[in-house]
This record gives sequence, C-alpha cells and structure tokens, in this order.
Amino acid sequence: MNFQVHKMGVIFNPADYLETPDWMIDFAQAPNALVFNDKVRVYFCTRGKPDTDNMYVSRMAFIDLNKDNLSEIIGISSAPCLELGGLGEFDEFGTYPVSVLKDGEDIVAAYGGWTRCSSVPFNISIGIAKSRDRGRTFQKLGCGPVLSPYCSEPFVITSPKLRRFNGRYVLSYTSGVKWVVDEQGRPEIIYKLRIAFSDDLVSWDRLERNIIEDRLGREEAQACPDIFYKKGLYHMFYCYRDAFDFRNNPDNSYRIGYATSPDLMEWRRDDEKISDLDRSDVGWDSEMVAYPHCFEVNGRIYLLYGGNGNGKTGIGLAEIEGF
Repeated sequence: MNFQVHKMGVIFNPADYLETPDWMIDFAQAPNALVFNDKVRVYFCTRGKPDTDNMYVSRMAFIDLNKDNLSEIIGISSAPCLELGGLGEFDEFGTYPVSVLKDGEDIVAAYGGWTRCSSVPFNISIGIAKSRDRGRTFQKLGCGPVLSPYCSEPFVITSPKLRRFNGRYVLSYTSGVKWVVDEQGRPEIIYKLRIAFSDDLVSWDRLERNIIEDRLGREEAQACPDIFYKKGLYHMFYCYRDAFDFRNNPDNSYRIGYATSPDLMEWRRDDEKISDLDRSDVGWDSEMVAYPHCFEVNGRIYLLYGGNGNGKTGIGLAEIEGF
C-alpha cells in the first residue's frame, strides 16, 4: 500500500491562547480524537507552571474542532477532565498520556498515572475511566491501575492507546525494559511497544513480548503505538528515538514510524512509508514529531501529532491520502 502524508500545520498551542486557565498554560501532548456528529473533540495532556522544585503536573483537557474545518477551534475545556489521584495513589502527580474511545453509549479513557520516585524520576501505570456527560469529565473505575509493572514488564507501563476490534478491547502500550544513565548521570527509560487484550477493561491478557523489531539498536525507545483498521489490515503508527541526547538533538529525537499486521500479533515494520511526516526544516516541528493518532472524518484519514519539546509547541494535523 502506497500513501502520501500532507502536513496541515499547527491546530492548537495553549501558549497562543491568552485566556487559558492556569493549569493549561503550556504543552499539548498525546492528542487523541473523538468524532461526534457535530464536532471532533481532541483530548490532550497539558501543564501549568512548575512548582518551587521545578516539578510539573500534567492534566487531561480537550479542544473541540469544526468537523467540516478541522483548523477551526469551536470550544475548549474549562476544567480538567479527570481528577488527580489522592495521597499515595498511582496518579497523584499527573495524568499523561491519554487515549479516549467511543464504545457504544459509553466513552472510555485509558490514561497514564504518574508516581514520583527517588533513584529514577518517575514510574507510570495505566488506569481506566468512563464519562457520563459525553466526554467532558471522566470518573475512574477505581483508585488503582488496571495495568502496572509486574514480573516480565518491570518498569513504566505507559502510552496507552485504546481501541476495540472484533468484540474485544485492544490496548497497545509501552513497557519499560530498563533504565540507563547518560553522561551527565541522568536516568533515561528504554521502552518497547506491547499489546494486551480484554473483555471488560479491567482484566488484561498481555502478549508479553515486543511487537516490532528495533531499528536504532537494542536501546531504541519506542512509544505511543496507535492502531487503525482499514481495508482488511491493521495499521500502527508510533514514535521512536535514540536512548540519549534526544531532547535537544534533532538527529536523536522522536520521529514517527509505521507497521502493519493481519492479526494484531505479528507486525511488519516499514517506517519509510511515513517518511513524509518527518521533521520540518524550520518551525514548530523541526526538532521532533511524536505521539501519532489516526482517525477518520467525512471519509478522509487524518493524523494528529506533537511537535518540538515533547508537545510543548502544540498539536499538528496531517492528512493521509491513498490509505
């Protein structure tokens, strides 16, 4: 299958909106679209100012787009969509990333909950929440996660992307395989793409192996695997980077990859197919492209993604033709 990707530019950056609340002044990370009859709602994770220790808290928010003109913002959330966890809970210090799914009459969110640590900066587990007001706010299924580190996946369970195929919930996600330390003594996590299946959103059957091969070597980090079904094939978009010096060095930073599968189990990696969505020469996505999410509106296929600074410069939109 041959297709072309056409970038359409930035559609939202909270820093450009002077009236955003104090919890939404920076970053628009991990975008995820939910298509309604009258609009397209794009969920993302955002931050307020750091505290006195220069620590951030990430919260879930959304913008509403004109369904017939996806560059036009027609609404914005006035409050976080999901409350932070209580003292000692897995999501006490942030909600990021997030994936939202329309499931019959329900709207379900899978999200990463952040815990601060000592020897390494953080740990993350995945929680589930549901909405009773058409996706404006979400209530957690419980105080604990549904997917967290365990024997064969010991570190950082994150980057959830929730879909439903063949009557089962499918959760593609990222599993940390090890922490490594850079030349400055900073710990960095190496994670790989994984997949799990469920009938009830609570009990998950993990495949317990990496689902794509490495391209940059064993210490390649892979994240945000979003799966889209079209023409009898499963298409997966994700991002990947080098282990070190990826925040300020574009050559080592996130880029977007692509793989296909006939059955969700065996995947063929073919990143060249998505090379049109590489970094720009200048501008908001000249250093990295990350957090891909694929969706369909009015018979056309689009991809949301994040730009420089892990989404600090906002959310971009691209159209896929020939898909």
